[in-house]
Amino acid sequence: MTEAPFWERKKLTEMTTEEWESLCDGCGKCCLHKLIDEDDSTDEVHFTHVSCHLLDTQTARCRHYADRKNYVPDCVVITPENLEVLDYMPPSCAYRRLADGRGLASWHPLLNNGDQSAMIAAGISAAGRVTSEDQLLTELEDCIVSWPLHDC
Repeated sequence: MTEAPFWERKKLTEMTTEEWESLCDGCGKCCLHKLIDEDDSTDEVHFTHVSCHLLDTQTARCRHYADRKNYVPDCVVITPENLEVLDYMPPSCAYRRLADGRGLASWHPLLNNGDQSAMIAAGISAAGRVTSEDQLLTELEDCIVSWPLHDC
């Protein structure tokens, strides 16, 4: 009998750094600017199609992932310890899915030999769908989109 994959047998807090990092599907949604509606009592989060300037808009990968905090000091590093307070993580996020007990989505690269094409085909990736904050020509409020909340 084959042993279950680590994400099915370990808690998020029990994973090695390598296992934790491999859960990231590379969608790039966490790098999108978000607006929080503080005028209502819900603090609703609105995603925009505007990304951090470090995100490669064609691949949805951070150009300086290992040392991103040197370039963007307020970049939020997702950890097992802060995941629960990061309630703005999209429902498709593997970290969020596992924390919610939902398992990995069928398109996740870990289930597809590291291939991201199923994720892209499912409309999950930010690749080719975003504008870098360096290229923004309008107000951030005019850039709100709903596709980052898509989950399948």
